[in-house]
Amino acid sequence: MSCAVLTAKERLQMLQQRLEASFSPYLLHIEDESWKHAGHAGAREQGGGHYIVSIRAASLDALPRLARHRAIQQAVSDLYGPVIHALSLRFPEQ
Repeated sequence: MSCAVLTAKERLQMLQQRLEASFSPYLLHIEDESWKHAGHAGAREQGGGHYIVSIRAASLDALPRLARHRAIQQAVSDLYGPVIHALSLRFPEQ
């Protein structure tokens, strides 16, 4: 299925599945904030694209903050454009 015809829910599920497969997080919360960007460049009529990800995973915990960002960005890099327009990462404290 082409990403162009995916719903906002399907896009969010793709992102979630990728993060789960890549990091096996023990905490993962993804918030779709696309509604805040309606009418802006990168906003999709059908929703999706602007996400806030809160994540904790053993594989990320030992890394410095910048390395965590890099690891996640690398894991989802091919989703930029078709699924992700903007991604904000948060690493809640234990």
